[in-house]
Amino acid sequence: MSFYSEGGKLKNMRLVLAGTGSAVGKTTIATGIMKAFSKDYRVQPYKVGPDYIDPTYHTLATGHDSRNLDSFFMSEPQIREAFQRGFIASKGDMGIIEGVRGLYEGISPTGDVGNTASVAKALNAPVILILNTRSLVKSAAAIVIGFKTLDPDVRIEGVILNRVKNHKHYLKTKEAVEKLAKTPVVGGIPRSDDIKVEQRHLGLVPAMERENILGYIGDWGRVMEENLDLDAIKEIMQGAGELPPGREGLWKSGGKKKVKIGVARDEVFTFYYQENLEALEANHARLVYFSPLHQEEIPDVDGLYIGGGYPEIFSRELEANQSMKESVVKFHQDERPIYAECGGLMYLTRSINQHEMCGIFPYPSQMTDKPQALSYVISQAIEDNIIIKKGETFRGHEFHYSLVKVDDQTPKFAFEILRGKGIAFKKDGLMDKNALASYVHTHVAACPQFPANFTDCARE
Repeated sequence: MSFYSEGGKLKNMRLVLAGTGSAVGKTTIATGIMKAFSKDYRVQPYKVGPDYIDPTYHTLATGHDSRNLDSFFMSEPQIREAFQRGFIASKGDMGIIEGVRGLYEGISPTGDVGNTASVAKALNAPVILILNTRSLVKSAAAIVIGFKTLDPDVRIEGVILNRVKNHKHYLKTKEAVEKLAKTPVVGGIPRSDDIKVEQRHLGLVPAMERENILGYIGDWGRVMEENLDLDAIKEIMQGAGELPPGREGLWKSGGKKKVKIGVARDEVFTFYYQENLEALEANHARLVYFSPLHQEEIPDVDGLYIGGGYPEIFSRELEANQSMKESVVKFHQDERPIYAECGGLMYLTRSINQHEMCGIFPYPSQMTDKPQALSYVISQAIEDNIIIKKGETFRGHEFHYSLVKVDDQTPKFAFEILRGKGIAFKKDGLMDKNALASYVHTHVAACPQFPANFTDCARE
């Protein structure tokens, strides 16, 4: 199945699966649909919004890296560029996009920035609504009518009824939606514990931690095959038409001399955007993956990238790996660049819940019962650093249940937080020598200087 139509214009099967609100079962249904179609097609998965966890399920279901699409991070041409990059990388037959929260929920009560609708419009992609129909029949039609009339530019072309009580309930609700809302119902998912999964404080448990997660995903796929009209869904995707014109690059390029970047990646450190890694490679970096949990020391590299994850869950094991911590400290003392985000920041502090970490930054980090930050972020550099220059701004996001307890020793911060919270005092980005550690998660589309500046620093 070709990505190009006659005349060379971009055309492919694509679909957005969007919810009418939170807790409607989007991830299990979207992942199940991806799994079901993956039997016969190369499915390229995507996730709307700043999310590391749901994409791990997509990747396991399809065998292709899931990618994020986000209108806070990306312009419309960049959304199309990111979509196209993923589709071509997987040689995909169809692109399936899981939305975030409700279809229209973004950072503004009236605007589109950060919501699923903005991505659907940027891609001219048809939308199937996932609707929680518990205790609803005719009211389900009213909800669909409201979603369709709020923004006629959003192509809502199907509905999935979730959590239906029984077949009678399904048929009555289907009739209401199809006759009153003039929208086809492509199936109904019964209420069942078979399509639930354990939760953790940052969302669904990351798929790579669960040995039996492939079994779960297989079950979800079977549930979708049994209860959805996959041919009708495919027909909706086939009617997507051409992608709108206009593309914009996601990152900037720096030097061409080859460099080696060590990337911490194991059960602990899992949160990386695929485009960030590709941007480093495009800047002539060879990525060397290593495990702070299992290996004795860091590999022979020129720079370190330590992403987010769950170091608090493995704090005892990380504390016990003394040789790894010593090698990270030695790397830092040699003034080689280290860039760390969120969980990586915690690993570089003095301790996590009183378990000793690397101590590059002499402050303890502590888990809390409630989220300390959950927001899109706009940051401005107040010091030159290894990813951006003083006075430049970038966008990111923060989501964490921990605190870094800075004391009276005024730390050296890299960023002022213009939107968001940061570590303390509306500032973020702890700096020491060539180490930079921040609660802000970065995406190259929102910080295009990052890969070029970081690899250039590693070359020096």
